[in-house]
Amino acid sequence: MNVIWSDEFRKDGPPDPEKWTLQTGGHGFGNGELQFYTDRAGSGANAAVKDEKLRITLRKEAFQGNGYTSARMFSKASWQYGRIDVSAKLPRGAGTWPAIWMLGENRKEVGWPQCGEIDIMEHVGRTQDVIHVSLHTGLYNHKIKKHLTQVSARPGVSEAFHLYSIDWRKDEIAFLFDGEEVTRWVKGQDGRDTGTGGWPFNQPFFMILNLAYGGGFGGVPDDACLPQTFEIEYVRVYQ
Repeated sequence: MNVIWSDEFRKDGPPDPEKWTLQTGGHGFGNGELQFYTDRAGSGANAAVKDEKLRITLRKEAFQGNGYTSARMFSKASWQYGRIDVSAKLPRGAGTWPAIWMLGENRKEVGWPQCGEIDIMEHVGRTQDVIHVSLHTGLYNHKIKKHLTQVSARPGVSEAFHLYSIDWRKDEIAFLFDGEEVTRWVKGQDGRDTGTGGWPFNQPFFMILNLAYGGGFGGVPDDACLPQTFEIEYVRVYQ
């Protein structure tokens, strides 16, 4: 396989605007989240590259009617199949909810969950050192408690960088932690639907990096832990 897209975060300053879009807003994002996502630059930036690391910082501060600020980034590129590696060190503390995930490129046309969602990594600080990986589709998603999900204990995810990956092929997606397979889901497995309602993963997807706070999954927050930073060393896409 060859690298077809990457960000190594070599240049200090804002995230590369040719590769990423910073989303703004603080409406809870359907989960009751507490943060406002900003696109600020300079010393108050919630997303910035420093010392060859992308740093997404969650702060307690009043902003646009919300009590906290953070950042959420969409990749401008989309991909269909291949291996995706993200080296990251996670924040800690109750309420923190960092994620590395993907949505189908047709999201604006068909909406969620019909577009499909691939959760390469989710971590909630109320259960420290437990990693969640999931797939969501029109027929199998968390709103109806039918999404495909796997949790695993991974000590030290907030102390060191670890590699979160997927190996995405036409009829299956494997999830890996530091190169070790965590789980693999196959199209039609266990009698599941094989149409786009059950397997919308034969189309391009884009990546999202974000650090949320509170909400239905993040849980009751503990402001004593703030500020917290989600660090990403690199993102690499291979085909």
